[in-house]
Amino acid sequence: MTRIKRGYIARKRRTKIRLFTSSFRGAHSRLTRTITQQKMKALVSAHRDRDRKKRDFRGLWINRINAVIRGNPKGLYIYSNLIYNLYKGQLLLNRKIVAQIAILKENCLFMIANDIIKTKNLHRLYSGNI
Repeated sequence: MTRIKRGYIARKRRTKIRLFTSSFRGAHSRLTRTITQQKMKALVSAHRDRDRKKRDFRGLWINRINAVIRGNPKGLYIYSNLIYNLYKGQLLLNRKIVAQIAILKENCLFMIANDIIKTKNLHRLYSGNI
């Protein structure tokens, strides 16, 4: 029986994995078994942290909005009331946009909040709930 040399397919697979882990330190970029383990670990972490990044940014936007609102000298606004009134007034502004408005144009945020409060009071007036 003739000798079968098997090599290039397995080598191709290993080099592909090595290219992925080439920036890792130590044995994590040199030894085949640890390379495969570290690749799986890296992909799991990347998948998990994509969701975590969304969570972190949402918390950041909430903190920014809250900081600007509480910095108001009149002290009329609370974050939860502002968001509630935005949805009640059917203003489709998400927290990212509201946070950008709060940082870049603080007065614009208070104008929006005052406008919501005025329209809320007008609706109450016309419906007879006062």
